Amino acid sequence: MEGLQSSTQGPLVLLVLLLGPAWHTAAHRCPQTCICDNSRRHVACRRQNLTEVPSTIPELTQRLDLQGNMLKVIPPAAFQDLPHLTHLDLRHCGVELVAEGAFRGLGRLLLLNLASNRLSSLPQEALDGLGSLRRLELEGNLLEELRPGTFGALGALATLNLAHNALVYLPAMAFQGLLRMRWLRLSHNALSVLAPEALAGLPALRRLGLHHNELQALPGAALSQARSLARLELGHNPLTYTGEEDGLALPGLRELRLDHGALQALGPRAFAHCPRLHTLDLRGNQLDTLPPLQGPGQLRRLRLQGNPLWCGCQARPLLEWLARARVRADGACRGPRRLRAEALDALRPSDLRCPGEAAWEAAEDDEDEDLAAAAPRGPPRPPTQEEASSATPCPDVCACASESRHAGCAGRGLRAVPRGFPDGTELLDLRRNHFPLVPRAAFPGLHHLLSLHLQHCGVAELQAGALAGLDRLLYLYLSDNQLSGLSAAALEGAPRLGYLYLERNRFQQVPGAALSALPSLFSLHLQDNVVDRLAPGDLAAARALRWLHLSGNRITQVAPGALGPARELEKLYLDGNQLREVPTRALEGLPALLELQLSGNPLRALQDGAFEPLGRSLQHLFLNSSGLEQISPRAFSGLGPGLQSLYLQKNQLRVLPALPNLSQLELIDLSGNPLHCDCQLLPLHRWLTGLNLRVGATCAAPPSVRGQRVKAAAAVFEACPGWTARKAKRTPASRSSARRTGIKRRH
Repeated sequence: MEGLQSSTQGPLVLLVLLLGPAWHTAAHRCPQTCICDNSRRHVACRRQNLTEVPSTIPELTQRLDLQGNMLKVIPPAAFQDLPHLTHLDLRHCGVELVAEGAFRGLGRLLLLNLASNRLSSLPQEALDGLGSLRRLELEGNLLEELRPGTFGALGALATLNLAHNALVYLPAMAFQGLLRMRWLRLSHNALSVLAPEALAGLPALRRLGLHHNELQALPGAALSQARSLARLELGHNPLTYTGEEDGLALPGLRELRLDHGALQALGPRAFAHCPRLHTLDLRGNQLDTLPPLQGPGQLRRLRLQGNPLWCGCQARPLLEWLARARVRADGACRGPRRLRAEALDALRPSDLRCPGEAAWEAAEDDEDEDLAAAAPRGPPRPPTQEEASSATPCPDVCACASESRHAGCAGRGLRAVPRGFPDGTELLDLRRNHFPLVPRAAFPGLHHLLSLHLQHCGVAELQAGALAGLDRLLYLYLSDNQLSGLSAAALEGAPRLGYLYLERNRFQQVPGAALSALPSLFSLHLQDNVVDRLAPGDLAAARALRWLHLSGNRITQVAPGALGPARELEKLYLDGNQLREVPTRALEGLPALLELQLSGNPLRALQDGAFEPLGRSLQHLFLNSSGLEQISPRAFSGLGPGLQSLYLQKNQLRVLPALPNLSQLELIDLSGNPLHCDCQLLPLHRWLTGLNLRVGATCAAPPSVRGQRVKAAAAVFEACPGWTARKAKRTPASRSSARRTGIKRRH
């Protein structure tokens, strides 16, 4: 009997030793609604209508599956009793809120899955305590914005999935702190704007997914921040053109996808600064021709299927370049008739006929080809009558792509807005036509339209009801026209409009009355008009406004209270105006302002407390090229740890006070100032020496240190009062004494 008892207890003792006492005791209190796999330390509580995390889960659990419950809120320290978790699945739990500190204590967690919930925001410290996390799934939520610093505690994160949310823009430093991030998924959102520094701080990023968004211009400046990118996915965006001016510079890029967009033309040097590009995907666009591409010397694959390629004389340079560069290209000819459906890679340059070549002039096909060769370069030619009969309805002078739901009529010399577009059209491009007057109900039947382009159309007036029926419109481009005013009646019919572009018109004041028809307006662009002041009431109806662009106007005054109604304002661009002082009183009542652009104004001096109303919110301040000669010692009082970047370059500063309160600066630019390195500058020298930042501050005088960095010009400050005392604090004797004192204190 004793032998039997010892033989049965032996394995049990061994199991306890292997798994530890905590798991052994916890195994007997597995929640009734869960399944516990003790051997693998997995616990699954799927679809049990749980409203909170069970409290009796074994402490040594490593994988916890709670998907399909009804948690709604993840409270602070919800998993603090499970410090050994490595995988946590919270999919389909109806989560609407993750409290600050919800995951504290999960220092070993590698995977957190919060996909398919109802999160509309993430608090600043919601993800604190996840220092080992490698993968974060947030796909299929309702996120509308990302606050800089949200992911700052996730230093080990390699994959972040934000697909299928409601993101409209990416702010600067949105992913700050993600130094090991390799794959970022942002597809299937509504992104139309990326701040120039949106992707800064991602040195390891290799793959970026931005397909299925609303990008209408290639955000080259933002993308070029991610210098290590190897794969970039930009398909299914309404891009109509890209060229070298977009500024895409990615030295390690290998694959670029621009498929199923609205590309009508491509600049020959569009990818000149992507020398390692191997695969370029341009399928499903509206390209009828393509120039030889300059720059990407390693390009080997060019995908052109689904483009209306015209294989006429003008395509010879393309074929010659493909052969010379050994690029394999797919795609088929749309015309002329004798080459219709011919594979591009099966053609030789001599197969493409040019008008005037005697051997071909008698051929019937040459008539089509002559017309194509004589046509001006630009958007794809309209379909022939034969093709149109079997295609989606579309005005004769336009090109409609059913797959991308885009319609293009740019540069066709139109004098009136065409009619008869497909019902599902989402983007309508009418640029560079001539519509001095946009009449009432100008866009019938376009109930699904999201983006309307009317740039360079000579528009001087929108009649009342011009936008009637466009109840889903998000983007309205009226830049480069002759508008001097807008009425609310003209904009009625587009209540969801979020982005209104009015740059380079003739506005002398902000069209405040018109904004009452736009309750959802997010971003207002009035750059390069002739606005001379901001008056109270101008923004009375702009309560949802986040971005206000007033650069390049003639503004001399921003009246107190003029900005007050826009309490959600995050970015204010007043650069390039005629302001002679900071409009401090006008900045009151803007608790959400993150970025203030005042560069290029004749400010000359900054007085005490100039930015005090913004002390709790401001993160980025631009004062460069403002003729600044003097900054008072308390000019930045109130701006504390929140300020991340300060731009003071290209001013006339000879002296500058130290700024010890700005303890969290990540960027300060003092370059281009004639700093006089004498004893008045000693406090600044000391402060800069304690910063681990490149600031660009150099001495302009005296001649002995001209051109030296202020940080490094210690010799010129040695004669200043206070320098000896500072050195004495750092002598070896004092340092060793300090060490001894520190040792005694520790003992």
